[in-house]
Amino acid sequence: MTEYRSSLLKLLDERGYIHQLTDAEGLDALASKEIVTGYIGFDATAPSLHVGSLVQIMQLRRLQQAGHRPVVLMGGGTTKVGDPTGKDESRRILTDEEIDANITGIRRVFERFLTFGEGPTDAVLVNNDDWLSKLEYVPFLRDVGRHFTINRMLTFDSVRLRLDREQPLTFLEFNYMILQAYDFLELSRRHGLRLQLGGSDQWGNIVNGIELTRRIEGTEVFGVTTPLITNPDGSKMGKTAQGAVWLNEEQLSAYDYWQFWRNTDDSSVGKFLRLFTDLPLEEVERLEALPGAGINEAKIVLATEATAMLHGRDAASAAADTARATFEQGGSGDDLPTLSVGEGVSLAHALTQLGFTQSNKEARRKIAEGAVRLNDEAVSDAALVVEVGGEPVKLSLGKKRHALLVR
Repeated sequence: MTEYRSSLLKLLDERGYIHQLTDAEGLDALASKEIVTGYIGFDATAPSLHVGSLVQIMQLRRLQQAGHRPVVLMGGGTTKVGDPTGKDESRRILTDEEIDANITGIRRVFERFLTFGEGPTDAVLVNNDDWLSKLEYVPFLRDVGRHFTINRMLTFDSVRLRLDREQPLTFLEFNYMILQAYDFLELSRRHGLRLQLGGSDQWGNIVNGIELTRRIEGTEVFGVTTPLITNPDGSKMGKTAQGAVWLNEEQLSAYDYWQFWRNTDDSSVGKFLRLFTDLPLEEVERLEALPGAGINEAKIVLATEATAMLHGRDAASAAADTARATFEQGGSGDDLPTLSVGEGVSLAHALTQLGFTQSNKEARRKIAEGAVRLNDEAVSDAALVVEVGGEPVKLSLGKKRHALLVR
């Protein structure tokens, strides 16, 4: 582990957030002597961010915890273009009204993780549509576009991989990296920004912004990226068989969010405790060293602490209590997800509706395998129609997926 002087880089390093730095010595010196303003950009493509964005949100939280100033950049302008990074096809074009509604939904998440206000280290939320939509095309090409070469732009993964797969890359998307670089320049002018943070897949875009800002303004600015957070099988964290793990409760209940963390692979528990909770490192080390089945205690702590940060301590405690009642005591739990079945529903359809399975075919296979239970009794009839009277019926798939069927 590198020895840093600044509390910022020490914190980021100790908790596992550093993958690449553009100038470690320069940023360390700057953060040791003054408040550093840093930002991360988030495009508004949905009404909620998902857990794949959480490491970046936590980066901003760590920035503020270390006594510096986080800027949340909402991509109201860049959302209209579409980031080609990691994409196989162009994004659907959203209307201004859809983008504004998405920003409203996303902001609520940041208010859970950051302190906003007027103080020197209080967070600020800004929208790049405020300047990108006001740019004049020819002056922008002349003043900014001349600093970018097509030769180099073609080497960036976001472009090269699409072309290698012979998938279309529109001129609109090709401009995304220039607009993102311009964001860094504009934020340095408006907010005294000196640092951009982001995931490792944004390294090229961050470097572009640093170089553009230095060339046009002569300002020394810096970049830090996080490692790509993956599951043990190499898949991106947050992608599950049931779909994205959303951060807004309208898209995903606090209980299901708690369950996501409770189901963390044993090998990832220590890493996730460092990244996604505020537990002291000494406690993290104790938890990850628990022998044998003791790792389940660490998973429960991870789930409860991560859920408390997003949904509040009461919701986290309720989720933990529901899980305890469901798994350990054979109860149903008041906080389980519910499905209204009306006059009745086929068992396979109920499993798919709840997201426990991705298709009725998969549901029928799970039933045949004996993995499905109603009120803790195994069922094997794939054609069964479940009818609910006055009391809810608990539906379970395996040991970890439970829901209540109500009339």
